[in-house]
Amino acid sequence: MLLSSLCIVFASVLASPGETPDRKEQEARVTEFLAVKRYSREGHAQGLKVLESLVAVPFPGKRDLKRWDSFFANHKKTLPQLPGKAGEYTDLEGGSGRYFIAGQLRRPKALFVGLHGGGVGSGDASSSRGMYAEALTARGWLGIFPEVLEKTERGWTDSGTEEWVLSLIDRAIDTFEIDPANVFLGGHSMGGYGSWVIGADHPDRFAALLPSAGAPSFVMNRSRGTIHVQKGVIPNLRNTPMCVFQSTDDPKVGPEANQAAVRDLEVARERWGGFADFEYWEVADRGHGLPEGGSEALLAKIEGYSRNAVPTHLVWQPRVDWKEQFYWLLWEGGAEVKGTVIAEVDRVRGSVDVRLERTQGKGLCVLLSEALVDMEREVTVFVNGVKAFEGVPQPDFATWVRGRALRDPGRAYSARIPLHLAD
Repeated sequence: MLLSSLCIVFASVLASPGETPDRKEQEARVTEFLAVKRYSREGHAQGLKVLESLVAVPFPGKRDLKRWDSFFANHKKTLPQLPGKAGEYTDLEGGSGRYFIAGQLRRPKALFVGLHGGGVGSGDASSSRGMYAEALTARGWLGIFPEVLEKTERGWTDSGTEEWVLSLIDRAIDTFEIDPANVFLGGHSMGGYGSWVIGADHPDRFAALLPSAGAPSFVMNRSRGTIHVQKGVIPNLRNTPMCVFQSTDDPKVGPEANQAAVRDLEVARERWGGFADFEYWEVADRGHGLPEGGSEALLAKIEGYSRNAVPTHLVWQPRVDWKEQFYWLLWEGGAEVKGTVIAEVDRVRGSVDVRLERTQGKGLCVLLSEALVDMEREVTVFVNGVKAFEGVPQPDFATWVRGRALRDPGRAYSARIPLHLAD
């Protein structure tokens, strides 16, 4: 579905026929939604069906909201917890995942997810633990060090590893009561690749990224003699603080890919703005090792950042088909989704401007909450300059449930504005 052949029309938010389920049925359906494995295409589709069954439920009043607060609090108590001691563990819930826990376990100030290096047939989580654990303990941070499920050149984005890493992050936040705004991602060598790509897929999850001696994959244009980073990486990082370390004499991961990434980022900055807290740290004499000062020097580069959960400008190139929410954008099209979405909100004017480039797929929505706009005033949403919605946003139960299920207030919204595309 090409943009040039489309016009934008507005459909009422979550308007679907059906009888309103009673309280017992509502709780059963919400429980079903909470059990969905959302980091998968199948879970994504299953979750949409459950939410559709909640369309007719009116938004709760204050008394019912308190009841639902208790419901979600009780649900959280049933969730699987990570071990409460430092050491090596196997994630029985996920199957064969191996990981280490290190650093500050009691009331940690932040969570650092450390990705190890490796490649085909190689790579061990103990290497990343050894690299960062001491510096994390000194900062009062907790470290989680997962191991790829399959040891390939792109192990962090192969064989379900990316999904498993996100589930570990969720469990660590719940177990150790970590502020979701204080989660950091970093790694060395192949772990640097993983930090770039997982960070770009889910920048709304991280306070800052710290790849070292590793870079995103690139595509070479031989006729022009140029290289560019794979799609779905650079644009998504517009609002994410990041420090990239590279030594030009690295015999294993040369500087070409990271240098290309920096060039692409400069083009993106000129086009879309942003990237204010990006640092490329290049030296000439560290080989495939860490910078002088080791992991302590690296962590000092990202210390002090916290996640900006509600940036006013977004650029999104979806890469994985189960990533439905990107900050305050929602795309329910799954595997069909392609292209670039540029969105900007102006709280003073009460407007949201969305631009679509080479876009195809259905189910694009804008999510709204008081953190983004004044929910008691009219809001106008434009798509490519065409008015798609105008009115006072109305909270709906299904969208509210979707947000509460994340257990992350920074990603929770109460109103959903579909931007329907029609021939």
